[in-house]
Amino acid sequence: MILTVTLNAALDLTYHVPALRPHATHRVTDVAQRPGGKGLNVARVLAALGHEVTATGFAGGATGAVVRQLLGAVPGVTDGLLPVSGPTRRTVAVVDALSGDTTQLNEPGPLITPAEWSAFQEAYEGLVADADAVALCGSLPPGVPVGAYAALIRSARAAAVPVLLDTSGEPLRRAVAARPDVIKPNAAELAELTGSHEPLKATQDARRRGAQAVVASLGPQGLLAATPEGRWHATPPARLPGNPTGAGDAVSAGLLSALVEDLPWPARLTRAVALSAATVLSPTAGDFDRAAYEELLARVSVTAA
Repeated sequence: MILTVTLNAALDLTYHVPALRPHATHRVTDVAQRPGGKGLNVARVLAALGHEVTATGFAGGATGAVVRQLLGAVPGVTDGLLPVSGPTRRTVAVVDALSGDTTQLNEPGPLITPAEWSAFQEAYEGLVADADAVALCGSLPPGVPVGAYAALIRSARAAAVPVLLDTSGEPLRRAVAARPDVIKPNAAELAELTGSHEPLKATQDARRRGAQAVVASLGPQGLLAATPEGRWHATPPARLPGNPTGAGDAVSAGLLSALVEDLPWPARLTRAVALSAATVLSPTAGDFDRAAYEELLARVSVTAA
């Protein structure tokens, strides 16, 4: 079982409009809603790849009830979300059909009380003991300590369970010192962590700070990985237009699924890049185009960095 943690879960809404223009009224041509937040996106992709997944985190209010209802309908994903008093947030992705660009609007998360955080930590200890790997993903809602991910990493390491971390800012800086197995920042998050805007140097510096492996997302330029086994640059065959929401989460799912399958690093990166590109081609956040994924696997380039 793979455990995903989404402390700031969301109800993801995707609106498609013919063209997005400021100060104008828009007719939405298509609407989709999905259980969202980085970890829940990762859980859906992992399940689609055939892995058994438990998704934990927080859910509250009417929006949280919808998230849990939708999550319960995802084959292969077990709902391990804990109820909280505050309402789960919503995120809105507006896809412009004319340009292919996406505009994202994210609400703040619910206020988590000390009692709710303590209850989560207790539940997490039980779940991680049965996990093959853990994904810690996304922002922290108000009330959760900034060092939360560092504490969750230490618990997983004590249970000898590998951890992938995808977060940013101060939570990332503190968590890196707890020595996660993999961190997956984008270029801006990596620069903020290390102070370097040169990706290769920054990945090496992040490893010195504690991360065992660093996989930096460079957008259309693919992934740059610095690991104990070597350094690689993995790139898609071309830049693909579409909705990039959830593409980074597909990278996390690809890396984590390949980790538990004990694949070598080049194969992990190939899977991650192909999944990310196939997610961009999907019309809704957090899903991927399976036919495109299988076709892209043979076209991803992985070279030594």
